[in-house]
Amino acid sequence: MSRLVDAYFTLLKILCALLLAGMVVLVFGNVVLRYGFNSGITLSEEVSRWMFVWLTFLGSIIALRERGHLGVDALVRRLPLWGKKLCFVVSHSLIIYAIVLFVMGTWQQTLINWDVVAPASGASVAVFYGVGLVFGISTVPLLLADLWRVLSGRADEAELIAVRESEEESVDEVQRRHLAADAGELSGTRRVGEAA
Repeated sequence: MSRLVDAYFTLLKILCALLLAGMVVLVFGNVVLRYGFNSGITLSEEVSRWMFVWLTFLGSIIALRERGHLGVDALVRRLPLWGKKLCFVVSHSLIIYAIVLFVMGTWQQTLINWDVVAPASGASVAVFYGVGLVFGISTVPLLLADLWRVLSGRADEAELIAVRESEEESVDEVQRRHLAADAGELSGTRRVGEAA
């Protein structure tokens, strides 16, 4: 099962790279054609916009799995273990609820726009809204798995902090710092604090 999930996320990363490359080709090519040859790519604006939306949602799925979303964790870090667990369960439950609402709305929009064709490409506008379904189907199981790990007591305390304040600080760095503090490896820092 783990191999299948890893393969799926590798596919998502490849798709993100292809979407980004496609956007660059379409937009840059259109600019060159307009200014250099007084021509253009008719599909450029519409398709690149759709690619951007798909890229954003697929990237959000990957960031959720890798715990790459930014947030404020200053309060959660100071809470005792039961408080961290409570915040984790409440926040994940609210996120799952919001995603379910989002998927329901996306499904309705996909059905409504199934027969509507885009003006430039002639493709169904349902393709634009379909990314919300992919997003929901991919993220809800991840969130439920994390929630189950916490409720069953299998999650480490470092996993209870689901966001991080800065891009520079990775989850591994946070975990190493907490383990070092717990193991007493920062005794020099403690002595400086005690002397002050």
